[in-house]
Amino acid sequence: MATDHLQEALGSLKKAGVRITPQRHAILEFLSTSQAHPTADDIYKALEGKFPNMSVATVYNNLRVFKEAGLVKELTYGDSSSRFDYVTSHHYHIICESCGKIVDFHYPGLDEVEALAAHVTGFDISHHRMEIYGTCPECKHQPGNIKQ
Repeated sequence: MATDHLQEALGSLKKAGVRITPQRHAILEFLSTSQAHPTADDIYKALEGKFPNMSVATVYNNLRVFKEAGLVKELTYGDSSSRFDYVTSHHYHIICESCGKIVDFHYPGLDEVEALAAHVTGFDISHHRMEIYGTCPECKHQPGNIKQ
């Protein structure tokens, strides 16, 4: 199934006139198989052995292309590095406060909250974002963690 999504994504890039370079293909493939919501640096480190001449700037430039094409979402959480999500369908995230791990969480959209917010404030609502924070199972079971 991930292969089908990857081929579909590559096809949409080709239709948009984007040349599919080996680096571009590898970055998109990495994103499509990653569940970790990687940073650009994570992607660079994972692929630098395969592409020793590739730079972090190449990764950033390709992520920008993918974002503009609607293939990835950029996640920002107030720290200095963005994370990238290949799953662009509507979903939420659970974030570990200890290690920073981000996990997808599927829940019906909160459309009624948007409608109420629009009604109460008069805003034209464009979207919303919900994040849930806690401690992941791996961190919770580490020695010395009080939340065991």
